[in-house]
Formats: sequence, structure tokens, C-alpha cells
Amino acid sequence: MTSLSIASIVDRLGGELVGSGEILVTGLAPLESATEADLSFLSNPKYQQQLLQSRAACVIVHPAMAATATSRGACIVTSNPYLYFARLTQLWRQVAAKDLKGTPLIHPTAVVDPGASIAATARIGPLCVIEAGASVGEGTVLKSRVTLGEDCHIGDRCIVHSGVVIGADGFGFAPDGVRWEKIEQLGAVQIGNDVEIGANTCIDRGALNDTVIEDGVKLDNLIQIGHNVRIGANTAMAGCVGVAGSASIGPNCTVGGGAIILGHLTLAAGVNISAATVVSKSILKPGNYTGIFPLDENANWERNAASLKQLHSLRDRIKTLEKENKP
Repeated sequence: MTSLSIASIVDRLGGELVGSGEILVTGLAPLESATEADLSFLSNPKYQQQLLQSRAACVIVHPAMAATATSRGACIVTSNPYLYFARLTQLWRQVAAKDLKGTPLIHPTAVVDPGASIAATARIGPLCVIEAGASVGEGTVLKSRVTLGEDCHIGDRCIVHSGVVIGADGFGFAPDGVRWEKIEQLGAVQIGNDVEIGANTCIDRGALNDTVIEDGVKLDNLIQIGHNVRIGANTAMAGCVGVAGSASIGPNCTVGGGAIILGHLTLAAGVNISAATVVSKSILKPGNYTGIFPLDENANWERNAASLKQLHSLRDRIKTLEKENKP
């Protein structure tokens, strides 16, 4: 069982400890369900009442909440409790990973082509498939049933969750008037360092050039990345996003769940796309962008949708009226 003293946590992660450092915690938990053996955190002041009622052995808090937290027991005071908690989960995982020592780095059920390159510290989970010419970097973890296609590369310290497929053919076909002629996908996928890819996400290989996922990108579950897409460093996408082929997304962007980015578009650095938005044109300056038709009762929605179809003619009528009424 993983356990750490409060003092050892502060020694490694910093923060100001108020109370006994000898307290031993054996778990991390939300305020409402924490026990006397758990460490919790408060990042939003509106949950102050939960803080007062929590049984947690220690709570990570902002300086503004230090007095309240101290009134109930031990606390770690830091300027960004949520970020501190994120780093604590990493520390917790590192300590727990010591229990895995002695287990094989490549699971016996994994299929690794002799022509693939696997770094000495990479971990390949059950039923993974690594095809010829593929490579996996140092400290990278592939969970169960990950498929890495031929000649595709994953950098260092990446986490690839179960069911991910990297390097399947992109969706490329040419019509001959009757049927579809396949365009062979001759590129690969290049994934940088410190990337995390959620379960059942698919990243297609390029048609000619490679599909590229730069350093620090975070992809949620069930995301589709089309062929020849480029995603800039430290961009994050929530679940069920779809990015069509040859789109180029800049660094430090965010894309909300269920959003769609059409092919061959460009998103500048620092663009934030709201959930369920359809991006149908390039966005060349940073900012927040939303394109969602508001939820309503169905009858009202249909009336409003019908009105939208008349906007073009209404605009023309307004322009005509303005011309007629010019002094």
C-alpha cells in the first residue's frame, strides 16, 4: 500500500506546512469522501463548507483559505492548490510504481516486430502490437491493446492509453465516376515527448508527409486525428473531438469536447474552441471561439432554425431599405 508522510510531500513539492509533518497518508481523495488517512485539496473557495466538514488528514489550500483550513487540522498552503495536487498525483504514481519492479517491461502477450525499436525503459502493455520500423522512446508507457503502425514514432515519457491506434490509413480515396480508388497512405505518424493520448483515440498516418503531434500535447478519449494533421506543442483536446485531414493547429490551443475542425484549416497559437463547435474557417488570431446553436424546446428551435434560413434575404432587404432611405 502506498503511503507518504506530509513532511516528505512538502520536502519534495514545496508549500508551507501547517500542523504535524508526521501525519501519514495512504490515499488521495475529494473533500467529501476523504477519510482520516487521506490527503485532499481545495481549489475553489465556494467549497469552503466541504472543507470544514471534511475528515481528510490534511488539505492543500490557497493562502486565502489557510485560516479556515487550520481551524480543522493540518494543511499545506500553496499559491496554486490544483497544480500542487496535480504534481502530488505524479509523485504518488512514482511511489506506487516501485511495486511494479520485477515485472516485464514488455508484456508476454505483446507482439513486437523484430524491426521495431523499443527504448530500454519503455513499458509495453498486454496485447499491444508494434509493427516494423516503429519506435517507442524512453519512459513511455503503452497500456493494453495499443497498436503502433509501421514506421510510426512515439517520443519519450509519453502515456498511450488502451485501445489507441496510431498509424492506421488516413481516409483517402479518389472517385473514378463509379467507384472509389484507394490513395495509398505512404506517410507515418511522428509523436513528440511528454504526450498523453486517451483511450480509443485514432491518429491516422499521413498520405505523403507525416502526421505530427508535437511535444506536450494532451488528447482525451475517442478523438479522431486525420491524415497529415499537425498539432502544436502543449495543445489539449477534450473527448470526441474530430480533426479532418491536413488541418494545422498551433501550440497552446484548447479544443472542447465534441468540437469538429474541418480539413486544411489553420488555427493560430492560443486559440480556444468551445465544446461542440464546428470550425469551418481558419482562425488566425488567438482568443476564445464558439459556434453553438443554443439549446431550446424543439418547437422553438425549429422556428428559430427556419428564421435562420431567411437571414440572407432579410439582409438584402435591409440593405435595399438603407439605400432607399439615404439622405
